[in-house]
Amino acid sequence: MLLTISTTHRPATDLGYLLHKNPARAQRFDLTFGRAHVVYPEATAEVCTAALLLEVDPVQLVRGRGGRGERFTIDHYVNDRPYVASSLLSVAISQVFGTALSGRCRDKPELAETTLPLVARLAALRCRGGEALLRGLLEPLGYMVEAARLPLDARFPEWGESPYFAVTLRATARLVDLLSHLYVLVPVLDDDKHYWFGDDEVEKLLRHGEEWLARHPRREEIAQRYLRYRAPLTRAALARLPADEAVEDEEEAADKTAAEELVEQPLRLNEQRLLAVVAALVQSGAQRVLDLGCSTGNLLRKLLEEPQFSEIVGLDVSHRALAAAERRLKLDRLPAAKAQRIKLLHGSLTYRDRRLAGYDAAALVEVIEHLDPPRLRALERAVFECARPTTVVVTTPNREYNVLFPGMPPGKLRHKDHRFEWTRDEFRSWSERVAAQFGYGVQLSGIGPADSHHGSPTQMATFTST
Repeated sequence: MLLTISTTHRPATDLGYLLHKNPARAQRFDLTFGRAHVVYPEATAEVCTAALLLEVDPVQLVRGRGGRGERFTIDHYVNDRPYVASSLLSVAISQVFGTALSGRCRDKPELAETTLPLVARLAALRCRGGEALLRGLLEPLGYMVEAARLPLDARFPEWGESPYFAVTLRATARLVDLLSHLYVLVPVLDDDKHYWFGDDEVEKLLRHGEEWLARHPRREEIAQRYLRYRAPLTRAALARLPADEAVEDEEEAADKTAAEELVEQPLRLNEQRLLAVVAALVQSGAQRVLDLGCSTGNLLRKLLEEPQFSEIVGLDVSHRALAAAERRLKLDRLPAAKAQRIKLLHGSLTYRDRRLAGYDAAALVEVIEHLDPPRLRALERAVFECARPTTVVVTTPNREYNVLFPGMPPGKLRHKDHRFEWTRDEFRSWSERVAAQFGYGVQLSGIGPADSHHGSPTQMATFTST
């Protein structure tokens, strides 16, 4: 069983400090099921690779299962456990790289919070769910995934495909994030655990998934597999995850949207917003566009009407919103040429997603105000740093205008799910900071009737990569 982790960070040998393992010598660690070895096949200032090799002793592994009244058979001793990444690897990561997994670096503390170019390779990983599941769990976390299915036996192709993959993951991330993802997701993909399973598994899942699991679009499936499909434990784990973007059912989303539109209806503001965003995207010259936080598809429908857009992708965190968008757009009845232009994706806006990279433009229409400030910072990085479309169009309410809506109490926000609504100065300050931080220019404009004192009801920023 082999895992390698490489970096080209300068100096690359900083990887040794992060892992608390000296690149100059080989090290061995005794585990309950065998031995772990850490060696560095290469360790220069330009590139450094650490290899974690596990020697699994089947006899020790079976002895570790004793005392539970199990009846042992030959497959306890003859199986794939010594060769494929599994929960055994998670135990080794925890015991051998425990300091790095905790996010600490004694000699260079700043390194623990530094994002590095990382490449992780798993020589053999069993994935019960195939390549689609592999990508579905890892790509939303920001990884570029390379997966090569391994044959059962190259001499006997008639035996068919195996469930094993050689996997390479590439990302710019903190080492602690990579190790945490591997710790949780390797046994999830394998869909098995080698040890006696107890209630403390919930604590392990939450401890190692606290910074990412709540925002993962497949968190329920991850929790189910990690907790061996024990419904009470799965419910307990999901209930303790921190709140993230609202994952709401279609009726609740419709009720909230209706409440907001009721306030803005006299101005027909939603229609004006959509037309303004489409015009900005058309003017940018974009052909491949993203609607981030697409909800039930209002903007997607407008984008489909513009032949300039050859590829349109809508992304939302809510499965039900995407299902509603599919129905409203009648995707199953569109002409083939039109249907090929549009795709719906399930995902979180606060996680880097390699599926979103390489597009000409992205729109976030009335999205940012639904996020708490810490999640907004994550969205900034996911969109402007990782996906990095040439043009990004953002709209959000102008709080100053709220006093002009009839019957709206002072200080009340337009939508009960809004975490904030910015003044024009606040939006300008945010837009200029984001533009400067990520290498964009920005232009601000208003949407809707402009008041001489309070401005327009909606404000829009158009970011262009410099």
